[in-house]
Order: sequence, then structure tokens, then C-alpha cells
Amino acid sequence: MREMKIVLASDHAGFALKEVVKAHLHTQGYTIVDVSSEFVEDDDYPPVIRKGCEKVLKEDAIGIIFGGSGNGEAIVANKIKGIRAAVCWNEEIARLARAHNDANVMSLGGRFIDEELAKKMVNIFLSTEFEGGRHKKRVDAIE
Repeated sequence: MREMKIVLASDHAGFALKEVVKAHLHTQGYTIVDVSSEFVEDDDYPPVIRKGCEKVLKEDAIGIIFGGSGNGEAIVANKIKGIRAAVCWNEEIARLARAHNDANVMSLGGRFIDEELAKKMVNIFLSTEFEGGRHKKRVDAIE
């Protein structure tokens, strides 16, 4: 198993994509904590996203959150001190979220991201290191 722990959190709109990403991560040997392991058709995303982000902080993990667009989920996540969530929609944005912003949570829109792109972005997000340097003072200023 890989040492990095990944926390997954999703509402109903992102659930199918979450399941695809979860299976993909399992094949790569990651330790996965899924705080939304069951599909709930009429759920609201704020509680499950908060639960996932709190787990990210408690477990010193990386989070991947899912919703319809990923935007509302990122807004909720970014209200939690210590979370830096980035909505990702292409491979370069996923790389920059980690390299320049030291994002610890990736937000994906299940209604807008296809499965293959999601898997590629997840791979990039998880393998990219924070560059530090001039970006560190900016990230520090967020806190």
C-alpha cells in the first residue's frame, strides 16, 4: 500500500465519478477513506464535504471531493481552516493546484468531467509536489 491516505467525499451528483476514481485509486494501492460510501439521492453536499475535509485534516491526508460542478463543494471545503481546495477541470489546472497552491483537496464536477480525464487529473494531483519558493509566501498569506 502507498503511504498517502486519500479521503473521498461526494454528494449524489458526483457519486458515480467518485466510484470510478475510488476503483482507480484501489488499483494503485492507495489507502482510501470514503466518507460517502452510500448513494443518497436527496442529500445535500455541505455536511458530507465538511466531514471529508475534517477527516483530511485529522488524518493528514489528501482529499478528493465530488459534486455536480465541484464549485459548491470547493466553497464549503475552503471555509474550513487548513483546507485549500481547488476545482480541477483539466490536467494543467490539477498540476498547478498542487505545484503553486499546495492544494490538499481536489474538487471534481461529476456532471462535467469524464472518467478518463478524472483519472488522469487525480494521478497528476497526487504525484505533483508543491514547488514552494515564491508560491510559499502566497500560500502562507492565505492562512
